Formats: sequence, C-alpha cells, structure tokens
Amino acid sequence: MILITKPFLPPQKEYEEMLTGIWNREWITNHGPLVQQLEEKLEAYLRVRDLLYVGNGTIALQFAIRSLNITGEVITTPFSYVATTSSLVWERVEPVFVDIDPYSLNLDPEKIEAAITDRTSAILATHVFGNPCDVEAIQEIAEKHQLKVIYDAAHCFGTTYKGGSVFDWGDVSTCSFHATKIFQTIEGGAVISQDESLMERMFFMRNFGHDGPETFNGVGVNGKNSEFHAAMGLVNLRYIDKLLERRKKQYLRYEEEFDSSPIQALQLIDRKGYNYSYFSAVFESEKVMGHVKKELEKKHVYPRRYFYPPLNKLEYVSGETPISESISSRVLCLPLYHELKPEEQGLVIGTIKKALGNV
Repeated sequence: MILITKPFLPPQKEYEEMLTGIWNREWITNHGPLVQQLEEKLEAYLRVRDLLYVGNGTIALQFAIRSLNITGEVITTPFSYVATTSSLVWERVEPVFVDIDPYSLNLDPEKIEAAITDRTSAILATHVFGNPCDVEAIQEIAEKHQLKVIYDAAHCFGTTYKGGSVFDWGDVSTCSFHATKIFQTIEGGAVISQDESLMERMFFMRNFGHDGPETFNGVGVNGKNSEFHAAMGLVNLRYIDKLLERRKKQYLRYEEEFDSSPIQALQLIDRKGYNYSYFSAVFESEKVMGHVKKELEKKHVYPRRYFYPPLNKLEYVSGETPISESISSRVLCLPLYHELKPEEQGLVIGTIKKALGNV
C-alpha cells in the first residue's frame, strides 16, 4: 500500500537514548530542557530570532490571532487545510474569502483590496504546499490599510524566500510539526515573530498565563508541548537535510515525467528555496481526476484531494471563490515521503499516465 505520506521515524535507539534522560530527570513537561533545546536548535536551523514550540499548528494560529487582538473580519484563503478557517471562527472572527492565483494556488493579492471593509483587521494567508505567497504585495496592502498579517506556514519547514527565512514575513508566522509534515515531533507546532512584545505575550499564553508559580500575566491556555515530543524533534532534526534532499529528487521526478502531460503542476515562487513538501497535480476536469484516483486506488495507491472541499463551502462560513472551487475539484497530491521507493514512485507515474490515456 502506497499512501500520500508516511512519517519519518528516526532510529529507535537514538530516540530511546533521549528517553533515558527524561526518566533520569523526571521532568516531562512544563518547558523542560529538551523543549528549550529544541527551540534553540530550530531558531538556528530556520534562521529566525525567536520561536516558541507549542502543542500543534492549530493552537499556533489561535495564539497569533489572540496576540494581535484580531477582531471583526479577516481576509483569508479558501484553499488551505480546515484549521486555517476554523481557527478564525473559533476565535469569533469572520473569515472573508478571497480567491487564489490559479498557478501558485496562493491567495491572490490583486483581489484583496476589493474585499477590505471598515471591519477588516487582518490578512491570514497560507503558503500553500510550502510555496511562498507574494509576501511583498501582501505587506504593501497591509501597510496601506493598517492591517495585521498572519501566515499559516504549516508546510514551510525548510522553505526559504530570496535567501532569507520565509518565517520573517508578516506579524506572526505559524508552523506545524504534525506527523504528516517533513519535520515532525509527533504533534507540535511553532509561532514565530520578530516582534518581541508579541512573542512575550504568546509565551505567557502558552502556559495558562503563568508568570511564576503564583502570579499570572493575562489569560492563557495549555498550549505547551512535552519532553517526549521535543525528543522526537531533536532526533529528527539530525536527518532533516537528508529528508529534504530525498523529497526534492522525488518531486523533480514527478515534474519531469508529467512535463508534457495535461497535468498542471505548482508554479513555484522561489524554486531555489522550495522545500518540495507536496507534489500537487491539477487535472483538466473533476472527471479526469476521479478516474485517475480510482485507477490508483485499484493499485493500492492512495493520493489525497488536498484541499477539498474549498473552505468557503464549509457549513459555518460563506463566500464564492470560483478559481479555488475549480482547482479544489481537480487536484490530487501524489505520494511523496522519505521511504517511498523508486519502483513505487514508478508505479504511481505509470498508473497515472495509463489512466490519462484511457479517460
């Protein structure tokens, strides 16, 4: 069986060595030494000044929204994972959907200003599949209209933009370290900002607002992560460059094999800095996509319709975004992960080519 992805698990012995230290210290949560070490190593690897390790990528988005005091309406993308929208709704903010660019699949800056009202307080954009948004254009609009900017950079571990960190853009960027991501800590995420006051606010939010054992600084929740999760991250970080290189080879193979086919691949904004996190294949129609998916599943290959349905079609929101709706109906993300064998990838490619010839 070939899945859309599989988590990379490091050598068990290396993880067990980390566990021995946890047992000896008897410190398993509440910002332990491994959590602190992981934060420092991630700051260095991602080239960011300040990073907070949190429970998951969703609570990272909620911290970003709360720390910026976002209210009213937020302009956002309909083409992302559900957490991008549900985090806004959970924080009692109204998502206003703006359509995407049909090639980068990111929020289209040219459509943002028409959606701004006197209730708009921020822009929440996703770097879809780790492909950076047009961050300069979004920043220019935000400054013109005095809006905050949050980037859902869940897929961006290892992505750079014009030689710098993609996480440096916006008021706050968030990342996910879920088991499905390139870099995983089983469950986990991060908030990143160059604004020291925002980082301090989110630091207290993460741990119930504790500012010492008997004092509190604002309202907080339990957004911490454990030593066991941090241990997984520290061991996995030793292998991240190998993981990124393997994914790049797999991605480029798909790209080359489908170059002359009717499949539309992602238009990369900064190819040199891309992390090759997903290979998205946009087909000519939903019918063709469905046929290809069915043929793959006959061979026990299971791609995913990332992202379907478009978020504006969720029952608790509204909006019309025809480009996103069209892309969402026709897209499949193909298997891409460290343990994917060349012959397994060849099976995927061959099955798709044959299916396209028999639609």
